[in-house]
Amino acid sequence: QVQLVESGGGLVQAGGSLRLSCAASGLTFSAYAMGWFRQVPGKEREFAAAISWGDRSTLYADSVKGRSIISRDKNTVYQQMNSLKPEDTADYYCAAIMSRYTTITVSTRAYDYWGQGTQVTVSS
Repeated sequence: QVQLVESGGGLVQAGGSLRLSCAASGLTFSAYAMGWFRQVPGKEREFAAAISWGDRSTLYADSVKGRSIISRDKNTVYQQMNSLKPEDTADYYCAAIMSRYTTITVSTRAYDYWGQGTQVTVSS
């Protein structure tokens, strides 16, 4: 059974930092690209960042570029978020997609597995 478990969310002041983690189990982690998405109630889930499994290439949404760093190790993917803004407030989800060596996907529909999410609240 595949499980993706996010952690690291919380309440932070604007300008602060958080490090989100997503621990994966039940899959061959090294064969999956990983992504972070976020969703505000009433809005569609949107892409934030992704990392391939092969060459660790990364892709960021313009909304987080320069403020976020996605990384991965043996079975965990991370998103370091800096200079947080109130508009970063959302539920953050990690997702996994079986993919080729360098493939990164931004579409929510393409991902195979999803975590339950972790809430991030940024106060002004």
